[in-house]
Parts: sequence; C-alpha cells; structure tokens
Amino acid sequence: MPKEKISVKKTHRADLGKEGEEQAAAALKTAGMEIITKNYRSKSGEVDIVALDKETVVFVEVKAWTTLDLEDLQYSVDTRKQRKIIETAKYFLSENRKYSNMAIRFDVIFVKNNSITHLASAFMERV
Repeated sequence: MPKEKISVKKTHRADLGKEGEEQAAAALKTAGMEIITKNYRSKSGEVDIVALDKETVVFVEVKAWTTLDLEDLQYSVDTRKQRKIIETAKYFLSENRKYSNMAIRFDVIFVKNNSITHLASAFMERV
C-alpha cells in the first residue's frame, strides 16, 4: 500500500488558519456579535466568518500569521480577494433572505501570536 504524502507546511498553515478563525470568532462574540456561520463557500470564494452586529451583517476575512505584520494586510486582502469576498457575500444574502435588507460590512481580523487586531469596515463594495 503506497504511503500518502502530507505537506507539513500546508498542514501547519491550515492549523494556524483554523486557530486564528477560532480566536477571531471568540473575539467577535466577546464584542457582542452573533456568529451566523463560519467558512461560508460559494462558487466565487469563501468568507471566513459571517456575523451579526446588531442590525448589520458582517463578513469577516481572518488573517492568521506568525511572521508578517499588519502592514502586509493590504497585499493579502487585495482588490481581487475583496471582489471574491463581496461576490460570496452577495450569494450568502441571496440564499439567506432574512438578512438581505440589513446593512452589511466587510471586516478583516488580523491574528498574530495570540494578539488580535479587528479592522471594522476594512473595505467596501465598489459600484
């Protein structure tokens, strides 16, 4: 029986991302938000966390890093990534009509060494 190769680097990155998402979700709950779902996928992409902040639906991208700094976010959540998140958010709203008349917001949460930086309204949909 052949042995399956497992990429340690990829596994570590996935574990780091999952841990970062858990920390981000906990921080959102502490801030009084309700988590609607995690890792919401559509054909356009994925949103890490969808939360409810009073009457606002918040689509959250989580970045968990050990080496890069907050300044590097602009390169990781570029316009292409933002477009994918926005398209996925639109799909979420079309599938979950009860949220479709609410305000929406796009946040980014940066997790590094158990420190969390929450950038509310990190980007907007461009029309």
